[in-house]
Amino acid sequence: QVQLVESGGGLVQPGGSLRLSCGAPGFTLDYYAIGWFRQAPGKEREGVSCVGRSDCSKYYADSVKGRFTISRHLAKNTVYLQMNSLKPEDTGNYYCATDHNDVCGNWNRGGFDFGSWGQGTQVTVGS
Repeated sequence: QVQLVESGGGLVQPGGSLRLSCGAPGFTLDYYAIGWFRQAPGKEREGVSCVGRSDCSKYYADSVKGRFTISRHLAKNTVYLQMNSLKPEDTGNYYCATDHNDVCGNWNRGGFDFGSWGQGTQVTVGS
């Protein structure tokens, strides 16, 4: 089981920015497609973004297109989610997860078949 760790969340005003990080000490994330997901209280988990193995493809939810960017830093073994122009509806607990099929399949269906998950990092957007 890959042990993922998310970081970078916090409280930010509307219109602000955050950069989330996903790491996995002892594992090479380039072996896997990596998805970012979020869940707000009382709501279903939703896919936010996904990057294929070796940065071969990227996907974004319609609600975040043009505002969020997913990327890999191979030397740091880290996947980032840069979030700009944040809105209150972006509030939630954000998770990264591995897709061992390496093609981001079902990322937009909540990632139900993704293999490993982190514990999440809280993002709160409000004044």
